[in-house]
Amino acid sequence: MRDRIGSVFIEGVQPQVDGGRHAVKRIAGEHLTVRADIFKEGHDVLAAIVRWRQRTPPEAQGEWHEVPMRPLGNDAWEARFPLARNGRYEFTIEAWPDLFRTWTSELKRKVDAGRDVRSELLEGAALLEGAAARARPVDEGDARVLAEAAVRLRQTPSPDLLAVALSPELAEVASAHPDRSLARRYEPVLEVFADRERARFGAWYEFFPRSAKRDGVTHGTFQDAEAWLPYIQGLGFDVVYLPPIHPIGRTARKGKNNSLKAGPDDVGSPWAIGATEGGHKAVHPKLGTLEDFRHFVQAASTHGIEVALDLAFQCSPDHPYVKEHPEWFQLRPDGTIKTAENPPKRYEDIVNFDWMGPAREALWAELESVVLHWVEQGVRTFRVDNPHTKPIQFWEWLIRRVQERHPDVLFLSEAFTRPKVMKALGKVGFTQSYTYFTWRNFKAELQEYLEELTQPPVSDYFRGNLWPNTPDILPEALQNAGPGAFRVRAALAATLSSVYGMYCGFELCEGRPLPGKEEYLDSEKYQLVAWDLDRPGNIRDWIASLNAARRTQPALHAYDSLRFFESNNERVLFYGKRSADGASTVLIAVSLDPYAPQEALLRLPLDWLGTRPDETYQVHELMTDQRSLWQGPHVQVRLTPEQPAALWAVYRYRRTEHAFDYYE
Repeated sequence: MRDRIGSVFIEGVQPQVDGGRHAVKRIAGEHLTVRADIFKEGHDVLAAIVRWRQRTPPEAQGEWHEVPMRPLGNDAWEARFPLARNGRYEFTIEAWPDLFRTWTSELKRKVDAGRDVRSELLEGAALLEGAAARARPVDEGDARVLAEAAVRLRQTPSPDLLAVALSPELAEVASAHPDRSLARRYEPVLEVFADRERARFGAWYEFFPRSAKRDGVTHGTFQDAEAWLPYIQGLGFDVVYLPPIHPIGRTARKGKNNSLKAGPDDVGSPWAIGATEGGHKAVHPKLGTLEDFRHFVQAASTHGIEVALDLAFQCSPDHPYVKEHPEWFQLRPDGTIKTAENPPKRYEDIVNFDWMGPAREALWAELESVVLHWVEQGVRTFRVDNPHTKPIQFWEWLIRRVQERHPDVLFLSEAFTRPKVMKALGKVGFTQSYTYFTWRNFKAELQEYLEELTQPPVSDYFRGNLWPNTPDILPEALQNAGPGAFRVRAALAATLSSVYGMYCGFELCEGRPLPGKEEYLDSEKYQLVAWDLDRPGNIRDWIASLNAARRTQPALHAYDSLRFFESNNERVLFYGKRSADGASTVLIAVSLDPYAPQEALLRLPLDWLGTRPDETYQVHELMTDQRSLWQGPHVQVRLTPEQPAALWAVYRYRRTEHAFDYYE
């Protein structure tokens, strides 16, 4: 006779990405909540557990753990497990019929109906004997309780005996030692990657070390760049991102403003990587040495700043790889290497790898060694240049291999491309991504886009890092604009997402465009720049206040708690955030008009705040350090170009033994 098989169904398991093809993203220190629909035919009582373990890094790999799931009603079940450490975790669900609880449920109905239950009691005794046998190797106390109850159930039925059979305590012991031969396990095993906290919360500042002298003539060094660190710290940034720091090729070097003819003193584009002095593992001689770079990383750390390094997998025609490994490049029919281009744009100073060619195995291994080389120098964050122009399969392979050994390494995707490609890069492992926020300016489009990015399913694998500008992009909203425009865009970037960045010059309101283009005039990509950090009209203090508010409010550290609320003015955006533990709540109103004052009546989300219409509570406006008492469903706000954003930390009253205190 064939063994019996289980008939439990496990469906709708969440969270998962593309049927388990990719890992869900979370943060170390959180719990992962797992939900599923679990059912079977008939009226059986079911039991279910989540099985989980940490898989990487290797030294953290542990045994499988189990946590019971609880029924939510309508066949929905839920459980959560801790992501205590940075790394990759596996989890799945297992469910089975709880034979003894099913038996007690049926027994009670039969007893209530006046049925003869002598045969049923014998069935129960057999179930208890089986549970006792399963308990005996691990818990003699439980085994004894179950065995004694089984003996009693074989006696003549009586009210006392029925009370024993239907005892909740007995059911609890029996269910602790279930017959799992009828269990079903969900396949495939799912993954979640728990990043360190910097993956979710950070303020990035990009600058070119070669301009650190600030005179536009003298090439800066890493030592000169160290002198910028107190300035960056004072602005409130905790990540400093450096464009490529490698030797720059001479062949087809670009001149000022992307000119095809470079003069003898032109420094070229840092993204044209590689020269006689070395390639991706070398530093530009004028910046200093590898030791100087390590010193810069250490100096940044003493200022509470992490260094992010540009990872640009492309080459100057002068790169040592071109001569040493011509098989890594794709040749034209005339024998020349094809330069990079995105018509009508062409990058004459750059050649690309033959990513999927016959030498791909050695090429991929070498590029992995490049990442690990910089990890050894103390870099734990990489901004990846144009990943959408390289095979997605390569990034999936590379990121997984790097994070298996170094789970604290973060990767920011600079992929301004088609939405599905951007999302695919997030799915295969990129920690964060640039977004279309740079070009979203109006209320409806901002709300629609940020709701998409910060809510499941997208937020399970994609973290938007919002940048109002980059060295490549000076959006129209900032071209020849006044300080109000820069304040508006900074406020939106810094509060709509928990991670954002800006390129040097933003705090100085630099907005001179190359005519007819979304590019900077006299772009720092091609020349040294003389930055006057005390330039009149700068918004340095305002940026510092904005970043200070972010640091002090845990609600602004959250990525996926963003909720939009009603404002009666189409030029005022109103939204809020809350920390995971509910202890910190912030409401934010931002004017989208950088040139004139705007007033709005805001409808307060009383249910979301957990307040009654007649309840009085305190709010602390963080940018002006003003406190107010609010009551009721509405509040009037006036925003100006000088102060286009209001950030209210919300404090409610709590009655104590002697008085009222505020709590957040």
